[in-house]
Amino acid sequence: MSRPPFVSEAEAYRMLALAGIRTPLHAFAGASAPFAPGRQVVVKGLGEELWHKSELGAVRFMAYDEAAVAAESSAMRERVEAAGRRWIGALVCERVSAARAEGLPSEGLVSLMRHEAGWIALMGLGGVQAEALAAMAPVLRWPLALLTPAAALEELKAHLLGRVWLGCLRGTKPLATEATLGEFLEALWRLAQVADAEGVSLLEMNPVAIGSDGRPVTLDAVGRRAPPPPPRVPSPAGFLGAVMAPGSVAVAGVSSRDEGVGRTILANLRRCPSLDGRIAVVKPGQETLGGVPCVPSIAALAAAPVDLLILALPAAAAAQTVSELIAQAGGARAVALVSGGFGDGADSAGLGHRLAAELRSAREAGRWTPAILGPNFLGHWVPALGLDTTFIPREKVPPLPPGEGSLVLLGQSGALLLSRLSRHRHLRLRLGASLGNEIDVALSDYLEALVPDPGCRAVAAYVEGFRAGELAATLGAALRLREKGVTLLLHRGARTAAGQSSAASHTGAIAGEADLERALLGRAAVRFSDSIAGFDAALEWLASYPRIGPGPVALVTNAGFESVNASDTLQSRPPAARLGAAAHRALGEMLEAEGLAGLVPARLPLDLTPMASESAYLKAAEILLREDAGVLVLGLVPFTRSLATEGPASGAFARRLAGLSSSTGKPIGIAVDAGPDYEPYREAFACEGLPVFSRVEDALLGLRTLAEG
Repeated sequence: MSRPPFVSEAEAYRMLALAGIRTPLHAFAGASAPFAPGRQVVVKGLGEELWHKSELGAVRFMAYDEAAVAAESSAMRERVEAAGRRWIGALVCERVSAARAEGLPSEGLVSLMRHEAGWIALMGLGGVQAEALAAMAPVLRWPLALLTPAAALEELKAHLLGRVWLGCLRGTKPLATEATLGEFLEALWRLAQVADAEGVSLLEMNPVAIGSDGRPVTLDAVGRRAPPPPPRVPSPAGFLGAVMAPGSVAVAGVSSRDEGVGRTILANLRRCPSLDGRIAVVKPGQETLGGVPCVPSIAALAAAPVDLLILALPAAAAAQTVSELIAQAGGARAVALVSGGFGDGADSAGLGHRLAAELRSAREAGRWTPAILGPNFLGHWVPALGLDTTFIPREKVPPLPPGEGSLVLLGQSGALLLSRLSRHRHLRLRLGASLGNEIDVALSDYLEALVPDPGCRAVAAYVEGFRAGELAATLGAALRLREKGVTLLLHRGARTAAGQSSAASHTGAIAGEADLERALLGRAAVRFSDSIAGFDAALEWLASYPRIGPGPVALVTNAGFESVNASDTLQSRPPAARLGAAAHRALGEMLEAEGLAGLVPARLPLDLTPMASESAYLKAAEILLREDAGVLVLGLVPFTRSLATEGPASGAFARRLAGLSSSTGKPIGIAVDAGPDYEPYREAFACEGLPVFSRVEDALLGLRTLAEG
């Protein structure tokens, strides 16, 4: 016989006791009562799906009297059943004498839930005002598989609840000890095992108070049963090779006229030297199209499969093509669906659901399927190969600089990727890829596939949500990337209700609870940007220094306003560099040699004034990098005659700075706060692989984004 999904307080207490979590003495009304007459008790009316008993008048504080309890129980039953709840019974609990801190919230809330990423414990300020109090002190989120009770205790000690309980606030006395709180957390970890065995997916304990003996006691608890979600079926292994280095490509949906999306994709593909003679067009009735050989049908690919098949077809035709490939058990390792209309606001026919179900069914049965990229696959770029699969004309977004970078850029929004590539013209990428609607291949698949890639040293991704199972898979891949020393930066769009609604209509991504996602992924050292500006600034640093450290940061500039604003901007993360005695002495000697003594104090930020030449910058940079700075930001306001902003001299300055960065192993960022007339000056530094910013604040924003996580 299946048990009901709702877990009542009585049943929750039974499970808590199995784990060693203290609860009040209790018994159902009418049963053998463990209470003497006159003892202070709480009578609670329990009903199916009744989470807030007080709202139905189903909580009563009273002195124990068997007849009075029976009468109160009967009245509660009437109220609960009148509200449409199945009556479970009246629970009589001892009234616990709880310790309190005067004028401060003293009760806790603990929630234990089975998540796709494993069991998650939430702990924060509790009581009837728990939601309002969470705005003052956000709840702690603990993925039980990723940290120990001892590590959780350290975080609780820093939280307002822990500080109240341990008497760490001025004028307060401890209500509990670290030992008793540690025991409670160990029991909470055991409770997850109990709940798992009972098929329970959620247990909420609110409030949790500190008893007069200094031990936590749970004064109310309810929960829910739910079956675990079906396991995620991963995309086929090896798809990344078909994306990053395809040996052959076919395109379907290319117009015979010199126009349309398919034509642009074909034109971009033909610029890739490694694909010369390795491109085919799926076109019945034609032998060639613009000099490219044609194949008559998808069926023809079964005998001569390609690595990558790009379908520039309407949604219904693209879905049918994928079905044909599955039926013939071959034809392409990866299939890119350019069209939208799958699983988004335009999918009135349910194509996305049907195609996803077909892929899952085939894989569960052990049958072959291709890896599906998209839908809404805008395309991807591999600059080292000159590979561009997008439908964007070359004149709209010029190619990225040749050469192999170590940064991978991924995004559920193709337009965002295009904007980034247009803005960051010298961004050195290993791979840039549009994820689209992620009907199959998702962010987690890319991250997992990149784990063994020795050339990938940093990944930056824009996401608007995670489908069921994807957050857990992303967390696992992020942990493995961390072990390889790969930096992972995420910008999470759709963090608000309005943003989630927009994301659902745009990409079809399912937005989850952003705070929980951040708490989980943060355990894997994932960095998060809070704005696109922060994402952009961090990209500049990562492209040049994928494993950049947190500092300390030193600033050298020739404009007083930059020094002032930098002092306001630099906080503890990243920390500002501090001059040691040796660096202070060396800077003083350098300023004397450069004729700047008496004008420029030897301190940080170092304001060299407009009189400073490249020589002063180089000498200061070398002193700071070899002594006290972990990261150096140079602010170059270029209007002074002392700086050569054109011709070979600017290039020589840039090369010497890049060489200094290489020899010291420390990052250097360049800020040129000036208008478009100085783009060639910025370009001189970018061409040497140095990150370039329009303002010092942007450089510091990028560092803070990467430091804070």
